[in-house]
Amino acid sequence: MEPSSTSAIVEALTRAIVEHRLQPGTKLAEQKLADHFSVSRTLVRQALFQLAQNRLVTLAPARGAFIASPSAEEARQVFAVRRMLEAGMTRAFVHASTPAMVQALRAHVARERAALDRADVGQRNALLGDFHVRMAELLGNAVLAQMLGDLVSRCALITLMYQSASAAAHSHAEHAAIVEALAARDAERAVALMQAHLEHVQANLTFDRKRPSNDLSMALGPVTP
Repeated sequence: MEPSSTSAIVEALTRAIVEHRLQPGTKLAEQKLADHFSVSRTLVRQALFQLAQNRLVTLAPARGAFIASPSAEEARQVFAVRRMLEAGMTRAFVHASTPAMVQALRAHVARERAALDRADVGQRNALLGDFHVRMAELLGNAVLAQMLGDLVSRCALITLMYQSASAAAHSHAEHAAIVEALAARDAERAVALMQAHLEHVQANLTFDRKRPSNDLSMALGPVTP
Protein backbone atom coordinates (compact mmCIF):
# COMPACT_ATOMS: atom_id res chain seq x y z
CA MET A 1 0.00 0.00 0.00
CA GLU A 2 1.01 3.63 -0.28
CA PRO A 3 1.71 4.77 3.28
CA SER A 4 1.11 8.41 2.35
CA SER A 5 -2.57 7.95 1.43
CA THR A 6 -5.47 8.51 3.80
CA SER A 7 -7.14 5.37 2.49
CA ALA A 8 -4.07 3.31 3.44
CA ILE A 9 -4.28 4.57 7.03
CA VAL A 10 -7.99 3.79 7.15
CA GLU A 11 -7.36 0.32 5.76
CA ALA A 12 -4.56 -0.45 8.22
CA LEU A 13 -6.55 0.69 11.26
CA THR A 14 -9.68 -1.10 10.09
CA ARG A 15 -7.76 -4.33 9.61
CA ALA A 16 -6.21 -4.02 13.07
CA ILE A 17 -9.74 -3.70 14.49
CA VAL A 18 -11.19 -6.47 12.36
CA GLU A 19 -8.41 -8.91 13.22
CA HIS A 20 -8.84 -8.18 16.93
CA ARG A 21 -5.45 -6.52 17.31
CA LEU A 22 -6.84 -3.30 18.80
CA GLN A 23 -8.95 -3.06 21.90
CA PRO A 24 -12.16 -0.98 22.21
CA GLY A 25 -11.38 2.29 23.93
CA THR A 26 -7.79 2.43 22.70
CA LYS A 27 -6.68 6.02 22.21
CA LEU A 28 -5.46 6.77 18.69
CA ALA A 29 -2.78 9.38 19.27
CA GLU A 30 -2.41 11.55 16.16
CA GLN A 31 1.33 12.07 16.48
CA LYS A 32 2.03 8.39 17.10
CA LEU A 33 0.00 7.46 14.02
CA ALA A 34 1.68 10.19 11.97
CA ASP A 35 5.10 8.85 12.98
CA HIS A 36 4.10 5.25 12.28
CA PHE A 37 2.82 6.00 8.79
CA SER A 38 5.37 8.76 8.07
CA VAL A 39 2.65 11.26 7.20
CA SER A 40 1.38 14.60 8.45
CA ARG A 41 -1.13 14.85 11.27
CA THR A 42 -3.53 16.38 8.76
CA LEU A 43 -3.69 13.08 6.84
CA VAL A 44 -4.15 11.22 10.11
CA ARG A 45 -7.04 13.51 11.08
CA GLN A 46 -8.69 12.87 7.71
CA ALA A 47 -8.37 9.12 8.24
CA LEU A 48 -9.76 9.33 11.77
CA PHE A 49 -12.69 11.40 10.56
CA GLN A 50 -13.47 8.79 7.91
CA LEU A 51 -13.29 6.03 10.52
CA ALA A 52 -15.62 8.06 12.74
CA GLN A 53 -18.08 8.31 9.84
CA ASN A 54 -17.92 4.52 9.65
CA ARG A 55 -18.52 4.36 13.43
CA LEU A 56 -15.28 2.50 14.04
CA VAL A 57 -13.77 5.45 15.90
CA THR A 58 -15.20 7.90 18.42
CA LEU A 59 -13.98 11.50 18.29
CA ALA A 60 -14.17 13.12 21.73
CA PRO A 61 -13.76 16.94 21.92
CA ALA A 62 -10.58 17.92 23.77
CA ARG A 63 -9.77 14.23 24.35
CA GLY A 64 -8.96 12.85 20.91
CA ALA A 65 -9.90 9.73 18.95
CA PHE A 66 -10.66 6.32 20.40
CA ILE A 67 -11.59 2.92 19.01
CA ALA A 68 -15.37 2.73 19.44
CA SER A 69 -16.71 0.57 22.25
CA PRO A 70 -20.06 -0.83 21.09
CA SER A 71 -22.17 -2.54 23.74
CA ALA A 72 -24.32 -5.65 23.73
CA GLU A 73 -27.34 -3.44 24.45
CA GLU A 74 -26.60 -1.31 21.38
CA ALA A 75 -26.43 -4.48 19.30
CA ARG A 76 -29.75 -5.70 20.71
CA GLN A 77 -31.52 -2.45 19.84
CA VAL A 78 -30.01 -2.19 16.37
CA PHE A 79 -30.92 -5.77 15.49
CA ALA A 80 -34.48 -5.26 16.80
CA VAL A 81 -34.94 -2.33 14.42
CA ARG A 82 -33.32 -4.23 11.57
CA ARG A 83 -35.67 -7.19 12.03
CA MET A 84 -38.67 -4.86 11.72
CA LEU A 85 -37.33 -3.04 8.67
CA GLU A 86 -35.93 -6.02 6.83
CA ALA A 87 -39.04 -8.17 7.16
CA GLY A 88 -40.95 -5.57 5.18
CA MET A 89 -38.09 -5.11 2.74
CA THR A 90 -37.86 -8.85 2.08
CA ARG A 91 -41.59 -9.11 1.42
CA ALA A 92 -41.41 -6.12 -0.94
CA PHE A 93 -38.44 -7.68 -2.76
CA VAL A 94 -40.41 -10.87 -3.48
CA HIS A 95 -43.24 -8.90 -5.05
CA ALA A 96 -40.99 -6.54 -7.04
CA SER A 97 -38.11 -8.79 -7.99
CA THR A 98 -36.99 -9.56 -11.51
CA PRO A 99 -34.57 -12.27 -12.68
CA ALA A 100 -31.89 -9.57 -12.99
CA MET A 101 -32.40 -8.47 -9.36
CA VAL A 102 -32.13 -12.05 -8.12
CA GLN A 103 -29.02 -12.59 -10.24
CA ALA A 104 -27.44 -9.47 -8.75
CA LEU A 105 -27.95 -10.90 -5.26
CA ARG A 106 -26.55 -14.26 -6.33
CA ALA A 107 -23.46 -12.49 -7.64
CA HIS A 108 -23.10 -10.70 -4.30
CA VAL A 109 -23.37 -14.00 -2.41
CA ALA A 110 -20.68 -15.44 -4.70
CA ARG A 111 -18.36 -12.57 -3.71
CA GLU A 112 -19.05 -13.37 -0.05
CA ARG A 113 -18.04 -16.98 -0.67
CA ALA A 114 -14.83 -15.90 -2.39
CA ALA A 115 -13.91 -13.61 0.53
CA LEU A 116 -14.55 -16.45 2.99
CA ASP A 117 -12.44 -18.86 0.95
CA ARG A 118 -9.46 -16.51 0.92
CA ALA A 119 -9.91 -15.63 4.62
CA ASP A 120 -10.28 -11.93 3.83
CA VAL A 121 -11.87 -10.89 7.12
CA GLY A 122 -12.43 -7.24 6.26
CA GLN A 123 -13.94 -7.91 2.83
CA ARG A 124 -15.96 -10.81 4.21
CA ASN A 125 -17.64 -8.71 6.86
CA ALA A 126 -18.15 -5.76 4.53
CA LEU A 127 -19.90 -7.97 1.99
CA LEU A 128 -22.02 -9.70 4.63
CA GLY A 129 -23.32 -6.31 5.78
CA ASP A 130 -23.69 -4.94 2.28
CA PHE A 131 -25.98 -7.83 1.29
CA HIS A 132 -28.82 -6.18 3.20
CA VAL A 133 -28.19 -2.72 1.80
CA ARG A 134 -27.91 -4.22 -1.68
CA MET A 135 -31.44 -5.57 -1.41
CA ALA A 136 -32.75 -2.06 -0.68
CA GLU A 137 -30.72 -0.61 -3.56
CA LEU A 138 -32.09 -3.20 -5.97
CA LEU A 139 -35.60 -2.24 -4.88
CA GLY A 140 -34.77 1.30 -5.95
CA ASN A 141 -35.56 2.70 -2.50
CA ALA A 142 -32.77 5.14 -1.74
CA VAL A 143 -34.28 6.21 1.59
CA LEU A 144 -34.47 2.63 2.84
CA ALA A 145 -30.94 1.93 1.58
CA GLN A 146 -29.61 4.94 3.49
CA MET A 147 -31.47 4.02 6.69
CA LEU A 148 -30.36 0.42 6.49
CA GLY A 149 -26.81 1.44 5.66
CA ASP A 150 -26.71 3.52 8.83
CA LEU A 151 -28.05 0.66 10.91
CA VAL A 152 -25.57 -1.77 9.39
CA SER A 153 -22.71 0.65 10.08
CA ARG A 154 -23.83 1.03 13.71
CA CYS A 155 -23.42 -2.69 14.29
CA ALA A 156 -20.44 -3.09 11.95
CA LEU A 157 -17.82 -2.79 14.68
CA ILE A 158 -19.74 -5.26 16.82
CA THR A 159 -19.83 -7.88 14.08
CA LEU A 160 -16.27 -7.10 12.95
CA MET A 161 -14.93 -7.56 16.45
CA TYR A 162 -17.15 -10.26 17.88
CA GLN A 163 -18.22 -12.48 14.96
CA SER A 164 -16.20 -15.64 14.48
CA ALA A 165 -15.20 -17.08 11.11
CA SER A 166 -17.65 -19.95 11.58
CA ALA A 167 -20.50 -17.52 12.37
CA ALA A 168 -19.60 -15.54 9.27
CA ALA A 169 -19.76 -18.72 7.18
CA HIS A 170 -23.21 -19.42 8.61
CA SER A 171 -24.31 -15.90 7.66
CA HIS A 172 -23.17 -16.51 4.10
CA ALA A 173 -25.11 -19.79 3.92
CA GLU A 174 -28.20 -18.05 5.25
CA HIS A 175 -27.86 -15.30 2.65
CA ALA A 176 -27.73 -17.96 -0.05
CA ALA A 177 -30.90 -19.59 1.31
CA ILE A 178 -32.67 -16.22 1.42
CA VAL A 179 -31.79 -15.59 -2.22
CA GLU A 180 -33.21 -18.96 -3.26
CA ALA A 181 -36.46 -18.22 -1.41
CA LEU A 182 -36.61 -14.85 -3.17
CA ALA A 183 -36.01 -16.54 -6.52
CA ALA A 184 -38.88 -18.93 -5.78
CA ARG A 185 -41.05 -15.91 -4.89
CA ASP A 186 -41.85 -17.55 -1.55
CA ALA A 187 -42.47 -14.46 0.58
CA GLU A 188 -43.27 -16.26 3.84
CA ARG A 189 -40.17 -18.44 3.67
CA ALA A 190 -37.94 -15.52 2.65
CA VAL A 191 -39.19 -13.37 5.54
CA ALA A 192 -38.80 -16.23 8.02
CA LEU A 193 -35.27 -16.91 6.80
CA MET A 194 -34.35 -13.21 7.07
CA GLN A 195 -35.71 -12.93 10.61
CA ALA A 196 -33.93 -16.12 11.67
CA HIS A 197 -30.72 -14.93 10.02
CA LEU A 198 -30.65 -11.64 11.96
CA GLU A 199 -31.47 -13.48 15.19
CA HIS A 200 -28.61 -15.92 14.54
CA VAL A 201 -26.12 -13.10 13.84
CA GLN A 202 -27.03 -11.44 17.12
CA ALA A 203 -26.99 -14.70 19.10
CA ASN A 204 -23.60 -15.71 17.70
CA LEU A 205 -21.75 -12.55 18.73
CA THR A 206 -19.07 -13.46 21.23
CA PHE A 207 -18.34 -10.72 23.77
CA ASP A 208 -15.86 -12.64 25.93
CA ARG A 209 -12.96 -12.83 23.49
CA LYS A 210 -9.42 -12.53 24.76
CA ARG A 211 -8.69 -8.82 25.06
CA PRO A 212 -6.44 -7.63 22.20
CA SER A 213 -3.57 -5.22 22.44
CA ASN A 214 -3.97 -1.51 23.10
CA ASP A 215 -0.44 -0.84 21.89
CA LEU A 216 -0.62 0.88 18.52
CA SER A 217 2.85 -0.08 17.31
CA MET A 218 2.36 -3.74 18.21
CA ALA A 219 -1.16 -3.84 16.74
CA LEU A 220 -0.32 -2.17 13.47
CA GLY A 221 3.05 -3.77 12.93
CA PRO A 222 5.46 -2.54 10.25
CA VAL A 223 4.07 -0.51 7.37
CA THR A 224 4.27 -2.44 4.12
CA PRO A 225 6.18 -0.37 1.57
